Formats: sequence, structure tokens, C-alpha cells
Amino acid sequence: MTRIIYLNGEWLAEPEAKVSVFDRGFLMADAIYEVTCVLDGKLVDYAGHAARLQRSAKELGLTLPLSEEALLAAHREIVARNQMDQGMIYLQLTRGVADRDFAYPPADTPPTLVMFTQSKNVLQNAAAERGIKVVLLPDLRWGRRDIKTVQLLYPSMAKMEAKARGADDAWLTEDGFVTEASAASSHIVSAEGVLITRDLSHALLPGITRASVLDLAAAQGISVEERPFTPAEALAAREAFITSATNFVVPVVEIDGQSIADGKPGPLTQELRRLYIDTRRAAAI
Repeated sequence: MTRIIYLNGEWLAEPEAKVSVFDRGFLMADAIYEVTCVLDGKLVDYAGHAARLQRSAKELGLTLPLSEEALLAAHREIVARNQMDQGMIYLQLTRGVADRDFAYPPADTPPTLVMFTQSKNVLQNAAAERGIKVVLLPDLRWGRRDIKTVQLLYPSMAKMEAKARGADDAWLTEDGFVTEASAASSHIVSAEGVLITRDLSHALLPGITRASVLDLAAAQGISVEERPFTPAEALAAREAFITSATNFVVPVVEIDGQSIADGKPGPLTQELRRLYIDTRRAAAI
């Protein structure tokens, strides 16, 4: 079935959805994006994703052309139009169409808003069953990683370098500490059972799934520390895992060829994945 795309207020068949070559998202990566998971035809953690979208737009001076109510309605409609039971909704907002210039165009330039879907069985994830292998790479991204921009070339390069080394993904490091994965938040569980994850700053994205998982951990009486951790701490950890909207909670079983603990998905990671799916599925809208 041909996907139905949302483009600037119109619903178009995929072949008909076109964006100008002068769009600043194409020319300058002057754009932000957001990803919302769909389960049972409903939106998972939507409020957090909508709030982060608004924050990213504010940080870059972008104007979201839809009200909160209209944005939610558009998300629900794109699910219905594409008859999607499970998968992802990708939204991209650019500064709009203008002749190429480093300076921003006039403030009244209409933005470009695109939404499209990807159907995917998000519940059946082989990586969550076996765990993933990661390699450590330097974090060479720009300094405002807290804004969810479409500047994804270096994360793509890191992912490909990881695959070339026989791994699934990369954990990025800066100043001797892990920041995050190529497209996910990074976490470890210490030998004492403390869940440790990097505290929020300009150095990493404020993950929506990250926040939900930390809330779930605290509700289960698990000690949580939000602070930087080193690769050495990660290698000595009892468990390690990543979180993201596209994969929920996925164990990390190997870093730079060295196994984490016994090299198998840890029980806390597996329990957090189960809790996340059960609670978010029940609360989806």
C-alpha cells in the first residue's frame, strides 16, 4: 500500500509528496524532527515527544504551524490513513523555502512540516532478545545535541563504523565519558545495582524513553544516579542497555569486544523493557 504523507496541511500519496530543492532543511540541515511510536494504533509517550518538539523549535526559532490540538489530530489521522497498528511516525519541521543564504530568511517565511509513517513490528525485536554489541567512538557531533535536529551524518558514520567492526552500534565518548549511542540513550547498572545514566545537558538529547524508564526504575525502588560514567565503568557494570522510541529498552552485552558480565541480557534490563511496554501500551492515546 502506498503511504499517505502529511505535507504542509495536505494529505498526499507518497509519490506526490514533494519538497523544494530550496528548502532549508535540504540546503542547510535547518530543521528538527521527532519520532513517536505507535502500538495498537495508538501513540506511545506522545506528550513527551510533543513537548520536546516544541522545545527544539523554540531553541532554533522555528514556528510550528499547528496548534497542540491540531498536531495531535494530525498524528492520529496519519495512523488512521495508513492503517498502522505498529510502527513509527516521523515528523520533520524546517525553516521553509528560501534562496540559499547562511542568514535566516524573513521571520514570516512559511515553515515546511512533513509527517510520514514506517510500519514495523516494534514488539518483536531480535536485538532485545540477544542484546547488542557496541564499539566506542569519539563524539564529533555539534555542541547542541540537546536539540533534535536532522544533522544526522556523524551518527550515521558512527553506525557504519560500528558495523564495519562487527558491532551493532556505537557508544560515543567525549572528555573520557560516554555521552550516548548513535541514536539512543546509554545506561549501565553498577555492581551494586545502581542504574547510572548521563545527566542532561547540551551534550546529549533528553530522551523521552529515557525519562520514562528512569521513572519506572525509581517506582520499583531502584537507585538511580544521573551523572557521567566512563567506558571503564561500563565494562565493569553488571548490565548495560540503551533506550529509544524506536527500540524501547535493548540490552548491551559487549563493548569493544569485551563482554558485559556474562555477555547475556541482564534481568533488570529485561524487566525494565517489560515494564516500559506494559505501562506505555496501557497509557497510549
